[in-house]
Amino acid sequence: MRRYKRPRRIKRKIPFYRKKVFWLFFFFFLFFTGNFYLTIFAPFFQIQEVEVSGSEKLRENVKNLVESHLPTNLFSFQTKSIFLFNPNQLTQFVLENFPQIEKIEFLRKFPDKLEIKIEERQATTLFCSQKCYLIDRDGIAFEEFFAKDIFEIEEAYEREINLGEVVIEKEVLDEILKIKKVLEEEFQISLEKIVLVSEERINVKTFQGWEIYFNQKRDIDWQLTKLRVLFEKEIPPEKRENLEYIELRFGNFAPYKLKSVNVENKD
Repeated sequence: MRRYKRPRRIKRKIPFYRKKVFWLFFFFFLFFTGNFYLTIFAPFFQIQEVEVSGSEKLRENVKNLVESHLPTNLFSFQTKSIFLFNPNQLTQFVLENFPQIEKIEFLRKFPDKLEIKIEERQATTLFCSQKCYLIDRDGIAFEEFFAKDIFEIEEAYEREINLGEVVIEKEVLDEILKIKKVLEEEFQISLEKIVLVSEERINVKTFQGWEIYFNQKRDIDWQLTKLRVLFEKEIPPEKRENLEYIELRFGNFAPYKLKSVNVENKD
């Protein structure tokens, strides 16, 4: 008995362009490409206006610097898309170029505007080494200053200072400003300058020509307490013009020297 084989049915291949996967990928590609172009290259989202507020003195310079760094090269094309703008990178760049600025904030205003708010450092006093600089409350030197008719902190040892760096530790600066406040407000003593003689010694020079010696490594409050007692008991205002120095650095003693005689207070 002869057997017959059933003929094979040849399955026709479906062209790739008729497959659902192809069209899903195709529409996804169009969607992605269209959105990419819209957000990166479309004129509608290109930054057209930069507005700076907060500092009249620095406003124009900051604006010019930011505008010069807005263009980004992407696939050999240049774009100023508001979506590609990198605030962290520009913040660092602006602060490096303008040490006078303490804080800067970038705000995107869609679709094509960038707002910048800047806050300048406020000068606390003058700090002098090889040159003189304005410093803020954190001890950061931010601007070279040439006038010498204001209160200053001076280093006895000279060193090169870079703008934007901490030139005096905040804790030390706070102690110095406390000394200045007590002398000026409690005792009406005008100060010419404060000299950082070493890591421990601070010399306070008054406009009357006499000095007070502090130890910044020890309790400043206790040294000021000794000074208060000394002024109340032994050195009234009319006697101070004859002072040469007051020594507050050691223990419970507050020795002082007059221009004509030496006197020690061992309270």
